[in-house]
Amino acid sequence: MKLSTIKSTWLAKGGFRLDCSPYLGGAIETEILLEELPVRKDSLGSVTNAIYHAGRESRQWVDEPEYGVRFLGAGQLQRADFSELPFISRSQVASTPAFIVRKSWTLITRSGTIGKMAYCRPEMDGLAVSEDVLRVVPDEQQIPPGYLYAFLSSKFGVPLITSGTYGAIIQHLEPAHITGLSVPRFGDATEQEIHILVEEAARLRSEASVNFSEALQDYHRTSGLDESDLSTDQKLTGSVLSNQLEGRLDTNFHRPYHLQALRPYRAGKVKSKTVGAFASAIIEPARFKRIEINDPSGVDFFGTGTLGDADPQPMYQIAAGTWVDPYRVHSETLLVPRSGQIYGIIGTAYQAIGRVLDAAVTEDAIRIHCPTPQVAGYLYLALRSPFGLRQLKARCFGGSIPHLDVHHIRKVLVPDIADKEIKRLGDLAVSIAEKRTAAINAESKARDLVESQILQRHK
Repeated sequence: MKLSTIKSTWLAKGGFRLDCSPYLGGAIETEILLEELPVRKDSLGSVTNAIYHAGRESRQWVDEPEYGVRFLGAGQLQRADFSELPFISRSQVASTPAFIVRKSWTLITRSGTIGKMAYCRPEMDGLAVSEDVLRVVPDEQQIPPGYLYAFLSSKFGVPLITSGTYGAIIQHLEPAHITGLSVPRFGDATEQEIHILVEEAARLRSEASVNFSEALQDYHRTSGLDESDLSTDQKLTGSVLSNQLEGRLDTNFHRPYHLQALRPYRAGKVKSKTVGAFASAIIEPARFKRIEINDPSGVDFFGTGTLGDADPQPMYQIAAGTWVDPYRVHSETLLVPRSGQIYGIIGTAYQAIGRVLDAAVTEDAIRIHCPTPQVAGYLYLALRSPFGLRQLKARCFGGSIPHLDVHHIRKVLVPDIADKEIKRLGDLAVSIAEKRTAAINAESKARDLVESQILQRHK
């Protein structure tokens, strides 16, 4: 439970609201701090061309890209990889153009978890986005878009955004609630410097996504795997030979959706090795009691839910010590969530990027430790390929909450190719992780510059 004593004068600033939201998140303190800053302040409405959302309507889904537009939901807004997004009907988007977002806009979640933000990077230009996301369209004649995003996503901007929420069980945010928000101005040179950093982060993230797609295609060509052999129909039924049961009687394991991924290996078309043969160790750490601390000497602690984000954020910090070492991850390690829903993150391999590097990660992520970063990079491509991902998903077991274990991951088949090709493909994957980390650092530096400007000028 959070408790706070507020001044009566704050009630007017909070619109005489009697709910906790405007007073516990730091918004009032931030408003007062900004009022005292000896710089010009513009309202958000005056430096934007529009603030809006798409409006609620039923969605018409399609399977083929030629008939659809990739659709980004609020829960996927901060993801690093958009390659698996579903398609919404192109005709529906044409009739409701407000679905479409454009480069350099700031996107803010407005329903449920309020205030998650993303800068619309080049690869997001033209995506259809959920009505649960606010579009903040900057007027580039009035303000550099990257600077506006850096301020809104800073520790001073976020409380101002979230203080406008209303509702009990499912909270909401409307454009009118943030139009009057104050944006401090620090001069062209400073704002351009911040804008350039945010644009650099956006460019690096989009490049990493393109490189990932190209690396997967290269992996398929080099290994001899052909994606056209895979049907996207997950409802196909079939039969299985008794000598191929592998001790499993569940339909998820034996359905054609999985067997198609095994066919190149079983038919002898592609020579294979198991993940266990490539890895130096595959570990599921023991469960442990963690105590949250707030200390600079602490170690960042991550759950599995943010591992696929463009900028993974820790849940909290835990005390440092040698006992934490088994839970730390490095560039030679892949992380695979071991529980969750089949169509969720379970079985999806992730590289360690940003603050995840050398941090502690929950035991709910199985570690695939590799002898080199290049081998880890090769396995990353192999396991993110549909030929690898289908095997991992099919090996999940359990009813309500499916699980994976070390034994099942160890037996996944991947192509056995020449060492020089493993290193070459692995280097491509390592470069992708490095670009994503560089993007995190650039965006973090931009926010740091905004926050330091505010703090320095407030003294």
